[in-house]
Amino acid sequence: MNNPAQKRIRDYGVKIGKLETGPNNSLTDVEGVTVGHVTLSENDGQTGVTAILPHQGNLFKEKLIATTHVINGFGKTMGTIQINELGTLETPILLTNTLNIGTAADALFDYMLEQNPEIGRTTGTVNPVVCECNDMFLNDIRARFITKDHVRQALENTSSFVEEGTVGAGTGMLCYSLKGGIGTASRIMKMEHGTYTMGILVLTNFGILSDLTINGRAVGEELKERILQTREEQDKGSIIIIAGTDLPVSERQLNRIIKRTITGLSRTGSIITTGSGEVVIGFSTATKIPHDHTSQCMSAPMIHEEEIDLAFRAIGEATEEAVLNSLITATHVVGRDGNERPALKDLLKKYTIQL
Repeated sequence: MNNPAQKRIRDYGVKIGKLETGPNNSLTDVEGVTVGHVTLSENDGQTGVTAILPHQGNLFKEKLIATTHVINGFGKTMGTIQINELGTLETPILLTNTLNIGTAADALFDYMLEQNPEIGRTTGTVNPVVCECNDMFLNDIRARFITKDHVRQALENTSSFVEEGTVGAGTGMLCYSLKGGIGTASRIMKMEHGTYTMGILVLTNFGILSDLTINGRAVGEELKERILQTREEQDKGSIIIIAGTDLPVSERQLNRIIKRTITGLSRTGSIITTGSGEVVIGFSTATKIPHDHTSQCMSAPMIHEEEIDLAFRAIGEATEEAVLNSLITATHVVGRDGNERPALKDLLKKYTIQL
């Protein structure tokens, strides 16, 4: 479920796309997926950490089919090389700020080693997955406020409840020159052999105000005309997109699917600028890959290629809506050196703009 106190983009009468949403319109509509946040918001410290658990078992022993895609590579994400080589995910996914990826990885190592005493002894090591965006405008990023305890708290307190906006890793992030952060959405895919879910969670930190588009409407241009004193910042941000599904797919099919996140991202106005890092990580819960080898060949179900367009549509729609949810649920923040960014919902109210 999501926070009923938070008005999301649909609560403003904006319906994105054609497909139905999942019951909570969230990444956690994919059964077994949970999300946890730790939020640090005080004075110059405006940052946090977000943890995504792709299933509730032992991920190292029961890996998931996974893949990654780099739309623009201005980023410092950890763990994607091995995911792309082996096609599997074996740890939770952490999101935080750029200069805290080392701390997050160290805490994730501890978490995995405690669960798996064979790591580094009778088997190999482990591939931690940590993604980042730069929150230096609102957060004193050099202070590196995130500790291993914060990371552990996020990992150990995940649930199907997903708070959005100015929370977790999204606490200090900007989006389209406004306050950005965490957003999520989902879509239902009905096929002859079953009904499946595509879930998206985004960490948004990109874009300039004049480019913001909501369901085809140039809302950013409307706001820019009213906020003459606001200086647009050059887009040097990023977006991390986490895609989870229970659709039975091969790693190759999943890679084709997650590439289509760009259709949803572009519909919000992004032109994928040179200083922005757009990274997508996707996983499917439909098949678990055992860490220990067996004497039998493994088999994994997959959809027919002619069915994949539905997944292309689902992931584009969910990405678009997740970005908009990150904007509309965010709150006004005053952070480092008095820097601030307004919230979209406050500006809509102030200037009586109806979506």
